[in-house]
Amino acid sequence: MAQAIAGPEIERLIQLLARLPGLGPRSARRAALHLINRREQLLSPLADAMRVAAERIVVCESCGNIDTSDPCTICRDMGRDRSILVVVEGVSDLWALERAGAVRAGYHVLGGVLSPLDGVRPEHLALDGLVARAALPETRELILALNATVDGQTTAHYVTDLVAHLPVRVTKLAHGVPVGGELDYLDEGTLTAAMRQRTAV
Repeated sequence: MAQAIAGPEIERLIQLLARLPGLGPRSARRAALHLINRREQLLSPLADAMRVAAERIVVCESCGNIDTSDPCTICRDMGRDRSILVVVEGVSDLWALERAGAVRAGYHVLGGVLSPLDGVRPEHLALDGLVARAALPETRELILALNATVDGQTTAHYVTDLVAHLPVRVTKLAHGVPVGGELDYLDEGTLTAAMRQRTAV
């Protein structure tokens, strides 16, 4: 077992940073040292921002996005095309599409994808809310913007079957999204092209 190199407070900071995506123990130590060396400019403001975020962040009951208000900023935006609903796996995918500016529509976050191996079943996803929103008279199209993985495509087929009885057009992302690719890692140009070239399911 590695010997502690600092007090328990600093070790805890390093351990928590190491849990973040893309940060291993070595990167976490560097990040912690950087924060500590810049306490006034970084560490204190970051601690305050994280405290406020922990207190105020909520999940939008309509779409599943995270924000500091419910309904979220996107759901309150009256300039969006309410006839289109973009279905995504997670909030990171929603944010990726928003960064790309590929579409100004509504969203629905499923909270995952069907995965028998991981024990993720239909009841674990926000499918009831999706069907209810797809059944609204204003909804004309569902864009299935799910990752091009086996689980993502399985979920897309399941959603298509769920809404087959509704008068809603179902499309999916087209060229530009590689098989096995995840939306959050794609560049804005690729996402925009995929959104524009969506195809019927």
